[in-house]
Amino acid sequence: MNQPFTAHPWHGILPGGPEAFTCYIEMVPTDAVKYELDKESGLLRVDRPQKFSSVPPTLYGFIPRTYCAERVAARCAERVNRPGIVGDGDPLDVCVLTEKPISHGNLLVTAVPIGGLRMLDGNEADDKIVAVMKNDNVYGAYKDILDAPTALVDRLRHYFLTYKQSPDMTKPATEIPEVYGREEALEVIRRSLEDYRAKFP
Repeated sequence: MNQPFTAHPWHGILPGGPEAFTCYIEMVPTDAVKYELDKESGLLRVDRPQKFSSVPPTLYGFIPRTYCAERVAARCAERVNRPGIVGDGDPLDVCVLTEKPISHGNLLVTAVPIGGLRMLDGNEADDKIVAVMKNDNVYGAYKDILDAPTALVDRLRHYFLTYKQSPDMTKPATEIPEVYGREEALEVIRRSLEDYRAKFP
C-alpha cells in the first residue's frame, strides 16, 4: 500500500548477483507472439506475431539494470577477433532453464548463470546468457554449460540462428561464433552492469 506503482522491470529492479541474479521474463516456450518490454513505460507489449514456426525453447527475458554497449561490445570483438562491433543498446538477454511449465511472462525469477551464446546480429553484440532457475529440481544442479546435454545447447543455438531467418534469405541473419561457460558469462554480466551504470548514472 505504501508503493502505488509497479517498479519498472529494467530500471526499478535490483539484479543482485552476478552469481545468482533476478531476471525479468518476457516470453515463455508456448508464446506464438513476441513480447518485449516497452522501455519507456515498463509494460510488456506485443512486438510482433512470431513470423515463422520457431518458439523460444526456454523462459526468455533480461537482467535488470544491464545494458549492452561499449564494454560488452569490446569483449565480443576481442573474443571473436572482429573489429567494429557495437552493443545492441538493450538489456542483457537471458534464457532460463526450468523443468516447471510457466504459462506466461511478465514475472521475476531468480537464476544462476551457467554460460552463454556469443551472438552477433549484423555488427551488434547480442549475447544470450544461459541460466538455470535457482533450486530447480532438474536443471538446478548444472554449474556450467558443459553440464547441459549437447542437444539442449543445440536447440538454443538453432532457435537464435533461425528465428529471424525467412525462407528466401540467402545470408544468415544472425551468427553464434562462440558458446561459452560460466566464468565468461559472469564477465559479460559484469560488463553489462558497468555499461548500464555508464549509461544511466
